[in-house]
Amino acid sequence: MGLNFNLLHTAETGGRRAQIALPHQTVETPVFMPVGTAGSVKAVAQNVVEELGAQIILGNTYHLYLRPGHETIRRMGGLHKFISWDRAMLTDSGGFQVFSLSELRKVSDEGVRFRSHLDGSSHFFTPEHSIDVQIALGADIAMAFDECTEYPADRPRAEESLRLTMAWARRSLDHFRARQHEVPWHEELGGRTQSLFGIVQGGMYHDLRKESAARLVEMDFDGYAIGGLSVGEPRELTLEMIAEVLPLLPKDKPRYVMGVGYPDEIEQYAKMGVDMMDCVLPTRAARHGLLFTSEGRMTIKNKQFAEDQNPPDPNCDCMVCRRYTRAYLRHLMQAGEALSATLNSIHNLAYYLGIMRRVRAEMEPAA
Repeated sequence: MGLNFNLLHTAETGGRRAQIALPHQTVETPVFMPVGTAGSVKAVAQNVVEELGAQIILGNTYHLYLRPGHETIRRMGGLHKFISWDRAMLTDSGGFQVFSLSELRKVSDEGVRFRSHLDGSSHFFTPEHSIDVQIALGADIAMAFDECTEYPADRPRAEESLRLTMAWARRSLDHFRARQHEVPWHEELGGRTQSLFGIVQGGMYHDLRKESAARLVEMDFDGYAIGGLSVGEPRELTLEMIAEVLPLLPKDKPRYVMGVGYPDEIEQYAKMGVDMMDCVLPTRAARHGLLFTSEGRMTIKNKQFAEDQNPPDPNCDCMVCRRYTRAYLRHLMQAGEALSATLNSIHNLAYYLGIMRRVRAEMEPAA
């Protein structure tokens, strides 16, 4: 058994308060997942990510496959042991990263041939290979291999992308069901296994999204993701696609929107009924000096903060806001100190995770 989904309450807005029991952790939802691309949430140590309250993080199949290699990680006992993370974990399929290598890839019915962004070496990903890599990594949740549709994409392009994604979803699921017992911790955790989520694609075409959702539900995945968003489309269109797809997905399984978003967006999506979200934005923005606060976005390297003795966010109780001033954080940015990325990232992660805690509290079922 991979997961058990326990729906506790559904709010009038459609938001859901639930629990996802996974092999390494029971996750309270709605949940935000910090991204640990290469086995690390950038600039933040695992114990700090834990202290911030992260229940589940995301690892990246493409990057970990290239370095240090999935077989190395398998020999280390899986990604949990390799990075010293005892809580839940999800790996993406590598599809989005391969999609982003538009000048370095060639797509066929069989899979995608691509060149490594590290050294130019040639590699070939099929749905089966993506699943094999994810089984070796051993995250609690794996993702079907998909073909992400860029924005804008005309209808023929979106239709062809959907054709590939549906065929690859079937192949991913068949291969996963045959091999899922090979996850590194299978025996150690009492014979439990990974779960596999399908990914709804279809570009920005309502009927293609509906078709994708219906066909994936028929395949009976453990959960469902909405992919192909946050690829440059207007926010209104993102909302349209999410609102279109959510009612088509089973009420008794997790719903995950991939790669979103800004703080107000993740709150809005959670209140619509999205259970899981991830995004690199908290740490990426932090490295460029952008802080998310209760008073709005703050570019900490601005001169106005040079002698500002206030905490970054007066309404935040994170370890950064309790100890450091805006002036000091600005100084670290100006001096190019590595600590700058760490402290900024800790605050932004705390802010994102705090939003989800508040939303969960608002949706707690009445006693």
